[in-house]
Amino acid sequence: MSTLAINDLTVSVDTEDGPKEILKGVTLTINSGEKHAIMGPNGSGKSTLAYSIAGHPKYTVTGGTVTLDGADVLAMSVDERARAGLFLAMQYPVEVPGVSVANFLRTAKTAIDGEAPKLRTWVKDVNTVLEQAGLDSTFSARNVNEGFSGGEKKRHEIAQLELLDPKVAILDETDSGLDIDALKVVSEGVNRFAEDADKGVLLITHYTRILRYIKPDFVHVFINGRIAEQGGPELADQLEAEGYEKYSSAAV
Repeated sequence: MSTLAINDLTVSVDTEDGPKEILKGVTLTINSGEKHAIMGPNGSGKSTLAYSIAGHPKYTVTGGTVTLDGADVLAMSVDERARAGLFLAMQYPVEVPGVSVANFLRTAKTAIDGEAPKLRTWVKDVNTVLEQAGLDSTFSARNVNEGFSGGEKKRHEIAQLELLDPKVAILDETDSGLDIDALKVVSEGVNRFAEDADKGVLLITHYTRILRYIKPDFVHVFINGRIAEQGGPELADQLEAEGYEKYSSAAV
């Protein structure tokens, strides 16, 4: 069992006018076996939360704590966070010219596990997850995210998730730019990962459409750098019907 505990987290970013506070005291606990959805409008700080947990240098943590199984995540380097069991799927995956998908995945797995996977079983494992993600075996020879469609980028991240096998998956707007077929494939991959009772999921999204396929245990409404309300999956249905206006008005 694992626990990602975020307590009173405050985060700022440097601007031309000086530091600007983005997160204003976020407290959230994700236990193994739980799927959490964070929903909120653009600019509410959802992605800032994801990148701050992962260790993006753009964001400065000014207060609070983040721990994974009691270990201080904020004291870890980015690669140490990955080895500890954190995984981030980005809204806009970056291109890595000159590095094939096959080499990228094997290098990442070696870094996480501390030893290279056995080549014979590894090739089989890679082909299996690519097939499950709707990608053929030739995909592994392509350069990472170079010339990929939006759907291919997100399917590739789900393949990474299944191969790297983290404790907690943080998925930042994984549904962004996906057509209905890609959305179903990506959702199936997340659900396969979440079937393991030792895994936790934090899913960040604007819309409820992905929640038709990935059923959250908890929904958190994120407004102006804070959690404005939280509840069960019924809260997502309420947001679909009513939007964020009442929360945004209250936060002003």
